[in-house]
Amino acid sequence: MRHYLILCLLLLGLPVQAAELVLELAKGSQHWQTAQLLAHPKAEDIQVDNDVSYKKTMHYRAVPLAVLLEGIAPEDHLQAVADDGFAAEMPAAPLLKNGPARAWLAVEDPAKPWPALGAGKHSAGPFYLVWTNPQAGGISPEQWPFQVASIRRLAPVAQRFPALLPDARLASDDAINRGFALFQKNCLACHRLNGAGDAQFGPDLNLPHNPTEYFQPAFLRSYIRDPQSLRRWPQAKMPGFSADVLSDPQLDDLLAYLTHMASRKQP
Repeated sequence: MRHYLILCLLLLGLPVQAAELVLELAKGSQHWQTAQLLAHPKAEDIQVDNDVSYKKTMHYRAVPLAVLLEGIAPEDHLQAVADDGFAAEMPAAPLLKNGPARAWLAVEDPAKPWPALGAGKHSAGPFYLVWTNPQAGGISPEQWPFQVASIRRLAPVAQRFPALLPDARLASDDAINRGFALFQKNCLACHRLNGAGDAQFGPDLNLPHNPTEYFQPAFLRSYIRDPQSLRRWPQAKMPGFSADVLSDPQLDDLLAYLTHMASRKQP
């Protein structure tokens, strides 16, 4: 529908309303309009191979994300919030690097709208965080938020949401703590746990029941690898996590964290 309206406005010679990206960083709020970003002196035409959302090679007008993150240090923590409630938690360090994996803010030109993400769906615009050479940085699909509305600097997840924390007596390199790190990277963008988290996209993964409580282990692994292999329906939104994204040992760690948290429910 959005693309139909844009097309109608263009045919009628009427201006398309510019989208706005809000950055809440170290020096207060900044507001960037589509036209400003398209004309940014650092904007480039880039090619993204194997685009996570479009599943093909895509070409974008994009700005290196690092140049927009004024005042942000590698040890900072950022959150990208999408229009649909997806909230990607991201350490700043990978976003600030010039390579080999490099983060870009792709900007949709209203005069040249991107394809829809599927039948009846919008495009990935107006703003989409994409990566060039992502495999060099171990970038997960959850670090490609699309339809981004804002990016903000926040305290780390463990400080903001103590209800997510495993038992403090565990060693830092315990499988459960490794799984907690993977949960933040791969799951927290869509799900809450114990009611904690900013995402408003998927269900809570501990309340009222943890998936380790009602899935047989083999089926839970299959579900994470390919959700449609267990439950097939057209409106499904959860992506599968292949072994390239989440290795078998990492999946073991993630499940260790979820199993652990099933005994740490908080109202």
